[in-house]
Amino acid sequence: MSASLALGVALLPLATGAAILRYRLYDLDRIISRTLAYGLLTVLLGGAYAGVVLGLGQLLGRDSSLVVAVATLAVAAAFQPARRRVQQLVDRRFNRRRYNAARTIAAFSARLRQQVDLDTLTAELLGVVELTMQPTSASLWLRPSVSASAEQRSMGASRAASLPAPASPSAATGL
Repeated sequence: MSASLALGVALLPLATGAAILRYRLYDLDRIISRTLAYGLLTVLLGGAYAGVVLGLGQLLGRDSSLVVAVATLAVAAAFQPARRRVQQLVDRRFNRRRYNAARTIAAFSARLRQQVDLDTLTAELLGVVELTMQPTSASLWLRPSVSASAEQRSMGASRAASLPAPASPSAATGL
């Protein structure tokens, strides 16, 4: 009895870990990404702090409290920009799909401001949705404008454009 209890207790953390990894519970990718980013940031800012303290310590003397104050302010000022850059570096390296999706959406939003042709916008929007979200199908329904002609209204109150299904069956998200 005690052997089976010990085996059950030993296998419980392994089964829990396997379930978390298999079904993507607790969003571990984000936790790992943040851990890498903040670990790298700690090393970089700690090194910068030590470099500033040692460098200014040589110039102003080791007992100067000005050295510590300047080093602290320099690291505090560099924290947010360094955190953003390190997080982008980690995302670009380890989470390529989300990084590419963000870049695709940013490029589309820049083109969106310059485009006025509805057909081109429709095609580009559906293309961006396919690249970033990879749904099995996507439809874009547009309501006719108030000033639509009688011919346009007779064609129907909506217009749809569909995308072909991607090869991946795991991306079965509809839009």
